[in-house]
Amino acid sequence: MAGVTPLIVAPFHFNEYLDRLPSALVRRKKGTVAGGQDSPGLWIGRVPRKNYCARFQAGRCAQYVLFPEQTSHRRPRNCHHLRHDPREVSPALRRERPYHAMEGCECGGGGSRDLHLESTRRDVLATYDIPEERVSVTHLGFDPLGLLLTGESSSDFKVRVLGADAPYFLYVGSRVNYKNFGGLLEAYSASASLRKNFSLLCFGGGDFTGAERAAIAKAGVEGRVIYLGGPDAVLAACYAHASFIRLPVVYEGFGIPVLEAMSLECPVACSNSSSLPEVVGDAATLFDPRDRDSIRSALESVLDSPSAATALKERGRIRRQLFSWRSCAENTIGIYRRVLNS
Repeated sequence: MAGVTPLIVAPFHFNEYLDRLPSALVRRKKGTVAGGQDSPGLWIGRVPRKNYCARFQAGRCAQYVLFPEQTSHRRPRNCHHLRHDPREVSPALRRERPYHAMEGCECGGGGSRDLHLESTRRDVLATYDIPEERVSVTHLGFDPLGLLLTGESSSDFKVRVLGADAPYFLYVGSRVNYKNFGGLLEAYSASASLRKNFSLLCFGGGDFTGAERAAIAKAGVEGRVIYLGGPDAVLAACYAHASFIRLPVVYEGFGIPVLEAMSLECPVACSNSSSLPEVVGDAATLFDPRDRDSIRSALESVLDSPSAATALKERGRIRRQLFSWRSCAENTIGIYRRVLNS
């Protein structure tokens, strides 16, 4: 954007998108083995990032410094979540300068004049010694994936991926504890209707571990739960041909998959916790992620009612228009400029 010189600091990363940017914009070293949130490379990368934070003088610096980390969302596609951890900013700076939280991580925030993700704002205020009037928020955007579809029919896609032209519901991203994949398995196995009529397709987050395979077998859904990885074009097809997407997370920083799903008219069922209700509005079926019966009922209510699914698609068309990367950039830069001028 005009008048902005960005600098992206990613000392150790697994982000293919950063490699597409001009070298002058990025301080980076790409890892060779992808990892999740506990990847050693991510922890090592915090050391040089702290040095950049220490050198960053908000009142004097003309650049906007961003600190991306790999997300556990999915291995080949990790550019969306930009993280600036307030624990890495000195207490004096936190007290004396307005603090901008970007949604999409444990410290993120979201919102615009008409849409405020208050769950994250509350988290920041409850966790850190920051005056309320110095906390501002802006929401993330998302990339519509429809242009990546190859034209493969729904039937052909399902036969190729599932082995049969049968319906499935979709899970996207990491399966670490707070993502509550185990709760999803329990709810799936507890529903005879779901087990009989729908497969569960899991995209991204790496292939199933031995423990996950054991849990799948214990739940009695072996052969019905399928892993698939790949680039964005594959993810787009997963959304486009799914009966719906399900996010059972206990905590979610923002929830880009729900907006990606809406962009491809895939109905959404998700947790009623953290930021997700504020992102989806009335365009999703909500459930309690800690209650197996609540999860099961939500799944069945969507899958057993074509009219409910159609209504969710229509609401999703409206809801997704509230989010864009341009709006995210403009709001973020506006906040930074106010900080620099304060």
